[in-house]
Amino acid sequence: CIEGPIGVGKTSLAQKIADVRGGEVIKEMPEVNPFLKNFYENKKNSALPAQLFFLFQRAQQVESIIEPDMFSKFKISDFMFQKDRIFAEHTLTADELALYDKVSHSLAVNPPKPDLMIYLQAPPNVLLARIANRGINFEQKISLDYLDRLCKLYANFFYNYNDSPLLIVNAASIDPISREKHFEALLQEIDQVEYGRHFFNPTIESIA
Repeated sequence: CIEGPIGVGKTSLAQKIADVRGGEVIKEMPEVNPFLKNFYENKKNSALPAQLFFLFQRAQQVESIIEPDMFSKFKISDFMFQKDRIFAEHTLTADELALYDKVSHSLAVNPPKPDLMIYLQAPPNVLLARIANRGINFEQKISLDYLDRLCKLYANFFYNYNDSPLLIVNAASIDPISREKHFEALLQEIDQVEYGRHFFNPTIESIA
């Protein structure tokens, strides 16, 4: 499982690892959420339906992850089920969050623990630049303040995370998508993780 804030490079990395290792990618697919565009345009009444849509979508995706597939060597996702609670805390009012939690608990989703959790980190200004570069229209409304708080919520979540082996990657210091040496160095680090908490924070020069 690969996680991290918006624009950090989760989907691209998941796809590249799957391509190289012969796995299947389970993608988040935020573009199918009909409420997301309105939410990013600061229509606050879209926050709750957007989060509930993601919650139901994620519950269905968890079923596909745990469903056995004899033809797939492994599955890699560009999201974790718990991310929805992070975003709900970020975007909902107290009353909305209470309702969201009731719905979430009623679903009783029990997502499998990943063999490895990869947490990609990058500063908010780097994320904002990447969001601008990839040019998804509704994402252009995302502010630096929004990303700053989101990064803090992610950092707090993973500070307490112990469900699976965890690899924390400084995604601002490397480019594993465009630079093969960076990708190979990251793959080597991934292969070495068996348990506990690990950090991958190389300088670009060290693996150029």
